[in-house]
Amino acid sequence: MARSLNIAGAHYVGAVVMAHVHGDLALPGQRTSLDDYIDELTALRSEVAKIGNNVNQVARKLNSGGCPHPGDTAVLVQAEQTLDTVGATVRRIAAAANQAVAGKATG
Repeated sequence: MARSLNIAGAHYVGAVVMAHVHGDLALPGQRTSLDDYIDELTALRSEVAKIGNNVNQVARKLNSGGCPHPGDTAVLVQAEQTLDTVGATVRRIAAAANQAVAGKATG
């Protein structure tokens, strides 16, 4: 790497060590807490989306025809509200993950 930068190896090693000591440099392949945060957000988004899929299945079943049961209308209204909340939550989680990735790229 020092050769590719056209500097002495000792100079390169010293610069890398000092940058790392001051927290300005993560070693290639080294996971950071930001990597863990991004992974957690991705997992959370997946889990919240599963909730939406389950609620959607309930709504589909209630809308499949047949004789409605007392309370079906209230359940469908609640399902729609829940799906709206799940959708907004997934978008917020995705935005947070995207922001963290962008911060990692510039950081």
